Amino acid sequence: MYNKIRKTSFFAISMLGLFFASLLVSCHPANGRKKEKVDESYFYVGTYTGNGSNGIYLYKQRGDSLIRVGLAAKTVNPSFLARSDDGRFLLAVNETHDQGSGSVESYAIRNHRLKFLNRRPSHGDDPCFVSANAQGYVLVSNYNGGNVGLFKLNNDGYLSKLLDMHQDTGTGMTARQQHPHAHQSVFEPGTDRVVTVDLGADALFFFKLDTLQKKLVATFPFALKMSPGDGPRHLAFHPNKKWLYVVSELSSTVTQWIKNADGSYAKGEVVSTLPRNYHKTSYCAEISISPDGRFLYVSNRGHNSIVVFQINRQTGALNRIAFQNVHGNWPRFFTFSPDGNYLVVANKKTNNLVLFKRNKQTGQLFYVSEISAPNPVCILFL
Repeated sequence: MYNKIRKTSFFAISMLGLFFASLLVSCHPANGRKKEKVDESYFYVGTYTGNGSNGIYLYKQRGDSLIRVGLAAKTVNPSFLARSDDGRFLLAVNETHDQGSGSVESYAIRNHRLKFLNRRPSHGDDPCFVSANAQGYVLVSNYNGGNVGLFKLNNDGYLSKLLDMHQDTGTGMTARQQHPHAHQSVFEPGTDRVVTVDLGADALFFFKLDTLQKKLVATFPFALKMSPGDGPRHLAFHPNKKWLYVVSELSSTVTQWIKNADGSYAKGEVVSTLPRNYHKTSYCAEISISPDGRFLYVSNRGHNSIVVFQINRQTGALNRIAFQNVHGNWPRFFTFSPDGNYLVVANKKTNNLVLFKRNKQTGQLFYVSEISAPNPVCILFL
């Protein structure tokens, strides 16, 4: 009897051991390595509405894949997006396309969804850019208005009425430069200065943000003149805060500006964003510097490429190292994923978003996937 019980116990223990062993096998791949977690990052896409688009869309990047989540907010021509410094609110301009003054609107971000808060007139035609600083001040650039408006977010994310307005002056030498065209206004990192990039005036304008009077006050230097016909569009500050790079839409060039001790800027080198043997029509659009400050990227609309420059660590000079085909037409915008491992391009005319893997050591881009998107013109990661 004792031997029978012992045999039964031994059999039960053996079966229990096999059960736990099967659990262990099921929790691990056959090769013995743990299954890696794939990170997800959500982002919004601003569009030109009509022709299939209804406003701001939510997407997510999951490893090498792009996934469309759905419409986040129904609105008109949200052609540029920005986020409040604390990440709680989203700002969008409503570009008008010659239908009168545009507007800027605010949304609360809740579980990746958007709740509309309020909208204010931008006090200029065709607002094309919006930005915000840590204090909640908001800048809106009106392209055809040629002016820049100052607003402020309150603690609940609602936009104030217009606080101040600056009207740019000056013209250029091309047909598109008969009037000022404010294309971008940003807060200079680490200072109380504002910089406006004006395509029509071939210039950068500088202001001090007076928080007591809530005004934009002209400061030194007031203006940096670009080369005639450049048509400056956007700028990028280097993380070291010593170098400023301006991409010019009409001349397809990048100009380096070197900051002096007194806050003024000295003009550095000018480099082309196109191959030497390329003579077809092309216009630059976006410019961005990798988070580590080692590489600078620019999009070419027409050549339909992202050009990659290596930044000299001592001088800030640019060395062109690659052109990457964007797998679409008219790369209006691009941005880095939060970890800097990927770059997402918005091709407006082919209605697609393209994901590239980025080699952080070489700066090179490698195509991995794409997804459809209606009239995409701006991308904003959460």
